[in-house]
Amino acid sequence: MSTRNTLIKVLAVSTAFGLATGCTPKTQLLTPGAVDQPVTMGLSGSDFAQAASDAVQSMLTSGAVDRSDGKKNIMVVSTVLNDTMQRIDTDQLVKKIRVDLLRSGKVLTTTAIGLNGAEDRMTQAYGELSQSRKVDRSTLVRQRLAAPNMSLSGKIIQRNNRVDGNQQLVEYYFQLTLTDLANGLAIWEGETPIRKLGSAKGTSW
Repeated sequence: MSTRNTLIKVLAVSTAFGLATGCTPKTQLLTPGAVDQPVTMGLSGSDFAQAASDAVQSMLTSGAVDRSDGKKNIMVVSTVLNDTMQRIDTDQLVKKIRVDLLRSGKVLTTTAIGLNGAEDRMTQAYGELSQSRKVDRSTLVRQRLAAPNMSLSGKIIQRNNRVDGNQQLVEYYFQLTLTDLANGLAIWEGETPIRKLGSAKGTSW
């Protein structure tokens, strides 16, 4: 093989590599709340933020979490079901709701009581310290867990519909219920719909 042919092949490979690397999108840091954030057919962080914000605003406006005795409500998180085609962690929604309610100054959330046991397992471990000979019992604080008076439950639903040959409509419904544990009655219910219209070739899972 001549030196000229070898040089041509090297240049061709270098050019192809340069074009390939030049077309690779650069990684970007997105600012929360920015208007130019990419929109996906699946659920994104901004979707959870919107659903949580709508739910909390509706609760506060309805007066469901108001009390006249000066005390704060104590909420326990029950079950938030994922009825979508995606593997999502519903805690992403619940956490945002809890943070906003805590900031409102009207609601506290218990992490010691739940359907699957304590969220913070240290509460149970702390209760067992009194049985340990390694612990100075004079330093122990008597544990009295606060019982919740309201429960948050819900479901996230997904519905996909073909609009025409080229587009699909993906609808998500964030359905939440706040229950008074004293009588089992729903004191607040809300639903936030998020609808996305995009290419029929796009995936939402």
